[in-house]
Amino acid sequence: MNRGQASITIVEAGIGILLLLGITFAFTLGVPSADSAKTETQLDRYADDATTLLANEPPRHQDQTRLSEITASQEAFDREKDELAGRVAEILPDNVMFRLETQYGTLGYPLPDDVTAGESTVLTPNGEVHLEVWYA
Repeated sequence: MNRGQASITIVEAGIGILLLLGITFAFTLGVPSADSAKTETQLDRYADDATTLLANEPPRHQDQTRLSEITASQEAFDREKDELAGRVAEILPDNVMFRLETQYGTLGYPLPDDVTAGESTVLTPNGEVHLEVWYA
């Protein structure tokens, strides 16, 4: 009885070709850069730090904290938005832009489509505050 067997040389050549194709695809498609991961981590830290500071600051007029004050009502948001935008810009480094969102409106700049951004969300007694930050 004759049985067909693949020669070891052909098997080794096939494995070699698959290995070369895998390496070629890895270089062609790229791998995530370490800089991108570090950038996102740093931006997340900026966002977390800023929301932590704002969540613990006393309100300017009423409520428990600065963030709960701006989520209390549309009137409170409209009254505090300019001062809060200045405070967020003061907290963040000069080369970092931001967008802060509440149920009553947004502060800051529109988020570009092609940038890496960090984000943080804080829950206040009156609603959520979402902060996104990115390098200018």
